[in-house]
Amino acid sequence: MDKFARMALLYDFYSPLLTPKQRDSLDFYYQQDLSLGEIAEEGGTSRQAVYDLLKRSEQILLEYESKLHLVERHLDQQKKLAEVKNLLGLIPRPDSRVKSAVALVDELLTKE
Repeated sequence: MDKFARMALLYDFYSPLLTPKQRDSLDFYYQQDLSLGEIAEEGGTSRQAVYDLLKRSEQILLEYESKLHLVERHLDQQKKLAEVKNLLGLIPRPDSRVKSAVALVDELLTKE
């Protein structure tokens, strides 16, 4: 998983634990794809200050994940659900219960 995708997932899980300034900087950079200069201009600060804030905020997200493992568990559950869906798809003549199970797994996989 690339850094942007990983940070976006970490942000989704842990952003309520950050300060508003940390949340905004991560949102501008990772979600809205603004440059350091654009974020600095928006906040009336320097590029270096934005860079430092981003690095500290990223480190905080990584520390939360290292302690809580919420993203790791989420990804593991998604992988297992995909395996269940695949196995259900191997049933030669699925009845309505199997079709309901596949629909439920699809619903769980699409909820993020």
